[in-house]
Amino acid sequence: MLFSPLTLGELELPNRLVMAPLTRLRAGEKGIPGPLLAEHYRQRASLGLIVSEGTYPTPAGQAYPGQPGIVTEEQVAGWKTVTEAVHAEGGRMFAQIMHGGRVSHSDITGGLPIVAPSAVAIDGVVRTPAGKQPYPVPHALTTDELPMVIQEFVNASLNAIEAGFDGVELHAANGYLLHEFLAPNSNVRTDSYGGSPENRARFVIETINAVVAALGANRVGVRISPEHNVQGIAETDAADVRATYEVLVDSIAPLNLAYLSILHHEPTGELVQDLRARFGGTFLVNTGFGVITTREEAVTLVAEGHADAVVVGRPAIANPDLARRWKESLPLNEPDASTFYAEGATGYTDYPVYQG
Repeated sequence: MLFSPLTLGELELPNRLVMAPLTRLRAGEKGIPGPLLAEHYRQRASLGLIVSEGTYPTPAGQAYPGQPGIVTEEQVAGWKTVTEAVHAEGGRMFAQIMHGGRVSHSDITGGLPIVAPSAVAIDGVVRTPAGKQPYPVPHALTTDELPMVIQEFVNASLNAIEAGFDGVELHAANGYLLHEFLAPNSNVRTDSYGGSPENRARFVIETINAVVAALGANRVGVRISPEHNVQGIAETDAADVRATYEVLVDSIAPLNLAYLSILHHEPTGELVQDLRARFGGTFLVNTGFGVITTREEAVTLVAEGHADAVVVGRPAIANPDLARRWKESLPLNEPDASTFYAEGATGYTDYPVYQG
């Protein structure tokens, strides 16, 4: 089943392996994808679907130095060389649209203020071009500012289509802006976008609807990570988590999105599988940052009906021909974690394909 075709939106995937969005920080100071990125993604075109690394929709949403954007004409043109390279190899690719929210610093955004649902800082330090610094207290977005942020997601999504992507994935996971609205500790608003699960889900739902209206639902996927308590997120009340994500999924299910992708440490558990049933469409699972997904686990998740496709990260980093290696039970390259967030080709485009 893992190596059988899958219809996703208007795409026909040759297998059910999806390359996870993987932050790699190789787009330079101006966030423009270059030949190195094109080669990296081209090499992995045999995976059923590639989801790009998180790509910022506005300079104020840049979370990391070296992260690519999809705002300027130069960035769009850079991404076009990437999608052309992937498509030339027969691949399919979605752009992940990621607003960093409070996971950033003004030294990263070029002096632009850091924004979030509420003026609550992450407890910790952030790596900036000037070294490690405490996370700043973000500007709490006003109700009047929210439509402008939604429009930034829409504009970036339209830019992604112009750049040749087959669709977009809206990043509502891992502690970034959309996830910050969902979580009760990062969203302490008292207006219609805070408080109850319905209110905390409202901004995410409105953003998804706006992007669907611009692109069509078959070109839009969404990524969520309930209970993934990273980067200052604390979703620790199981009843609140369930209520929040049920509201979100129930609200977007009628849209008939291309897919819902969920990162969770228990992909076969009751919460994840209940959300899958509520969504009713193409459902992708990712087992999370804690463990590396194995071939056996991926095969089982699809074969036993827990997911339509499996999202993999580190195995795809180290094995550009992962689909072949797993299908034929071939040995794997081991990923070198020291090069995940480095610069240059080492640990990025120099992993060999299987010879034989």
